[in-house]
Amino acid sequence: MDVDVQAGEIIGMLGLLPHPEGGYFRETFRSSDMVTLADGRERSAGTSIYYLLPQGTFSALHKVAADEIWHFYLGAPLELLTITPAGDLEVHLLGCQLDAGQRPQYTVPSGVWQAARALPSSGGFTLVGCTVSPGFDFADFEMPGRAALGALFPQHQAIIDSFTRDEE
Repeated sequence: MDVDVQAGEIIGMLGLLPHPEGGYFRETFRSSDMVTLADGRERSAGTSIYYLLPQGTFSALHKVAADEIWHFYLGAPLELLTITPAGDLEVHLLGCQLDAGQRPQYTVPSGVWQAARALPSSGGFTLVGCTVSPGFDFADFEMPGRAALGALFPQHQAIIDSFTRDEE
């Protein structure tokens, strides 16, 4: 089966929609239990999504105000980059080849910048899941442009250029 068709079929079968950071997603769970954060905001106790990245695309650098657990499901290995508030850059590989250093899940702590892309392979895409706790809310989502991120982390400008889109 053609890999582009396969990604398209998965997008259709799972009812995925375009995500603002890139790729395709669908929320699959939102807890009805609510939690009150230290600052008084209320959030769902947890949420989860399917998330598909076709090769040649990326999840733009962003951060959320909650812990996010990435789960590998299917396709090409995923390269997940993180930048801590102190500027420490790490690369994590999600996949099934444990002997090659890949892991089936990784947790990005609250407030850490993150970006991702499917690694080149014959699969043509990566399908993962993301579980967020406390639950995801777009009010807690930040995705600044190149200039703002470059000002924060000038030592990582090449990575920032690779994982952000042109500013309008």
